[in-house]
Amino acid sequence: MTNQQLISDLFSFIDNSPSMFHTAESIAKTLEENDFTYLPNATSWDLNKGNKYYTSTNNSAIIAFEICSTNIEQTGFRIVGTHTDVPGFRIKSNPQMQTESYIKLNTEVYGGPILATWFDRPLSCAGRVALKSDNILRPERRLVNIEEPIMVIPSLAIHMNRNVNDGYKFNPQKETLPILTYCDDTIKEDMLLQIIADKLQVNKDDILDADMFLYPTEKSCSIGVDKKFVSAPRLDDLSMTFGGLHALITSEGKAGVNVLVCYDNEEVGSCSKQGANSPFLLHTLERITSLLNKTREEYLVSLRNSFIISADVAHLHHPNFPEKSDPTNKVLPGKGPAIKVNSNCKYTTDSDSFAVFANLCIQNGIPYQVFFNRSDQPGGSTIGPITSSQLGIRSVDIGTPLLAMHSARELMAQDDFIHTCDAMRAFYNLD
Repeated sequence: MTNQQLISDLFSFIDNSPSMFHTAESIAKTLEENDFTYLPNATSWDLNKGNKYYTSTNNSAIIAFEICSTNIEQTGFRIVGTHTDVPGFRIKSNPQMQTESYIKLNTEVYGGPILATWFDRPLSCAGRVALKSDNILRPERRLVNIEEPIMVIPSLAIHMNRNVNDGYKFNPQKETLPILTYCDDTIKEDMLLQIIADKLQVNKDDILDADMFLYPTEKSCSIGVDKKFVSAPRLDDLSMTFGGLHALITSEGKAGVNVLVCYDNEEVGSCSKQGANSPFLLHTLERITSLLNKTREEYLVSLRNSFIISADVAHLHHPNFPEKSDPTNKVLPGKGPAIKVNSNCKYTTDSDSFAVFANLCIQNGIPYQVFFNRSDQPGGSTIGPITSSQLGIRSVDIGTPLLAMHSARELMAQDDFIHTCDAMRAFYNLD
């Protein structure tokens, strides 16, 4: 595959994944196209050496794995971890609000988006819908993507908000609500519910609830005079999710079990049954070990011989805000993935795991760089510390660096993404 085809595939993956549910669906589709067998997590499994499998939970988190060899007590698991969710807005139940002539939707903020970047963009919504079924404990679940730009969050004119460029604080209950349309008559019908029902071709009375999220409808693209940058929504963390997926399906691993885990809810703390603070990965690894006829002791030993690459995007040095970067560790475009380090364990990297990833890059001719936050600027965290502490597995935090993290549209260097994919593939190919 050429580098340009890889970038094109990244764009397709992102544009077809407007919610965490659609991201998991996109992952599953790619896995099945590459001979991975689906294993429902509520049934018994049968595994064989040389085969490839995947399982999922909540329609939004996926674990895929390939059994390269069965001596996992010696070779362990090679794990890449990412997440499927992105910061933005979730639509509340009973969302329709009518103010004078305007019809708008009641939403709540999901995670930590840069709110100002969502204004004045064509927006749609996508997510999961729960429908009535004969089994009360098992409602029918369907994914829906409205696709069309049906709403917008309009800015207030500067003539009415003279302080908007001086650091304005938005009220998310009042000032970030999207407008659907206008109408002189009082509208009692739930317009969005009807749109969803029409899209799914179901009776709207059969819809019990929905997890619906806003998304910008502009497509991903290459940008810059020489097209060296990727401009796209949801690069955090769909770029790393796609990179890990690409690495897994193109790798030629011969040792241990290669694993890709794509969690949900990282942006809101990971405390869910589909998040990193759940037993989803722990249970899956234990089931794999058991089905390879290993003992509990051999399972625990295999964890000690395993390694995790926690792959979440990093911060690029910003040319307009150079003072925001660490003075001796500036992450620059085109210089490769960044190893992320934090003394307060916001990242899992220590000198041991740093050396593993650095040497992996050196041995494969892949450039890398190092990211530290400024000492007076606290940063975020990743799925790494939670996953590593639950399993006791060595781990390193890395990521493709980008600008405008948590904006409605983010920016990264194509070369850095390609280098990150190469590093993850080299990891899966280790003997």
